[in-house]
Amino acid sequence: MPFAEDVYTEPSQIDVDTLANLGPLRRMAGVWTGQRGLDVKPKAEGPKKQAYVERIELQPIDPQTNGPQLLYGLRYHTHITKPGQIKTYHEQMGYWLWEPATGLVIHTLTIPRGMTAMASGQAAADARSFGLVATQGLDSWGICSTPFLLYAFKTMEFRIEVTFNDDGTWRYAEDTVLMIHGQPEPFHHTDRNLLTRVEEPTPNPLAR
Repeated sequence: MPFAEDVYTEPSQIDVDTLANLGPLRRMAGVWTGQRGLDVKPKAEGPKKQAYVERIELQPIDPQTNGPQLLYGLRYHTHITKPGQIKTYHEQMGYWLWEPATGLVIHTLTIPRGMTAMASGQAAADARSFGLVATQGLDSWGICSTPFLLYAFKTMEFRIEVTFNDDGTWRYAEDTVLMIHGQPEPFHHTDRNLLTRVEEPTPNPLAR
């Protein structure tokens, strides 16, 4: 990507109202639940389907600058359990970021099993759907895992597709491509859910 020689000077005018500048991410702001998630995961005996229940909170953060680059975003926390259970099945934290000047969407994720990823894609401000991807081995938009995960369940690629519905709900579909120790073919670990808002977002600190 072409960048300017001046990498220090920040924008002179910055609107502090993050909710008004999130582009396609505005529809995701708030607290959401999903009751009919489906996870297809690898097991020694083969793929296993698992239903799950999800709560995800996406709250606006103050505008972020990298010199001239201006980003607006949502900080998120995802908590997932199996139906009828309390024990955590999956937990995830990170950011959704939007660069208005370029239409860049960034999704970062960290899970407490020793893996992080940064996926990217392009979208119009009024997009009804968009997709992002992270790829193993890249300096940017890449994936980083512990030595054990690289040995046993190496993540080669992560993709997420987001779709917004007319009724205000939104859905995601994820595909995490794994090379599993002892198996010659990649395994597609997939997750999908439909999310319904249960709480409105809290304005970011500067906008208050």
